[in-house]
Amino acid sequence: MKALSHDSTALYDIPGPRTVRRHKLYGVLSTLVVLALLGWILYLLFDTDQFTATKWSPFEYKGIQELLLRGLGNTLKAFAISAVLALALGGLLAMGRLSDHRPVRWVATLLVEFFRAMPVLVMIFFVFVALKVQPLPALVTGLTLYNGSVLAEVFRSGVNSMERGQKEAAYALGMRKTQVMSYVLVPQALRAMLPAIISQLVVALKDTSLGFLITYEEFLHAGKLIASNLDYDLPFIPVVMVISPIYIGMCMLLSWFAQWVSKRQRRNPKTEAAEVAPAEPGTLLPGVQ
Repeated sequence: MKALSHDSTALYDIPGPRTVRRHKLYGVLSTLVVLALLGWILYLLFDTDQFTATKWSPFEYKGIQELLLRGLGNTLKAFAISAVLALALGGLLAMGRLSDHRPVRWVATLLVEFFRAMPVLVMIFFVFVALKVQPLPALVTGLTLYNGSVLAEVFRSGVNSMERGQKEAAYALGMRKTQVMSYVLVPQALRAMLPAIISQLVVALKDTSLGFLITYEEFLHAGKLIASNLDYDLPFIPVVMVISPIYIGMCMLLSWFAQWVSKRQRRNPKTEAAEVAPAEPGTLLPGVQ
């Protein structure tokens, strides 16, 4: 077998000068396309007079600011409740899917697959219309059932991704299954699961906007009320330009929080490898030369 040279790796060959130039060209062309698209969007916004003072002055009114803040608060409230309940439900369903008892596994699998396949909006409407529940509980129920079932698969996959030897060693020490999960597998799997957990929480945050369809007074609903009472052309564009960066900022904040938690875990002394002292000659056993 020919040995790998210093210009290649086990997965791919290091690009040569021509390939590097070609990649740079692709990067420049992609950047120009993105800039052209942004320039075209800005041209359309200026061409339709979206940055005139008349279209932005309503946001200076205290009533509109309070309406937006109230809607933002309702969005965060629905998200916080849904996130906590979804994490709890996901953990419960994951334990059911990892259970040694076959009937428990079947029931947990059936619930997970059913709620994952069911559209979130259908569940929200069913709870709101058929069960005649108030908008906030209906929205929270739909978000909890869907995101909880997805998180259950994330938890189960994370635990199953751990090396089998760790579980066998824990059982060899006399640990029960609950102890193996709590002290050995779950703490280590949490690092691998964290990005997927945060990604699903971002989905839950964005899906709170579905409350708009059942008259829950969340952030998007507040924006609709403002736009419907403005008396100029295309009133939704300034409202969207105000609401969208806030949604994006909240999602980026969640991602930053995940990175911060991950870094804290890496710096945690309990998760760092302990240094082992080098072996030294000790006292020989009796009869050993």
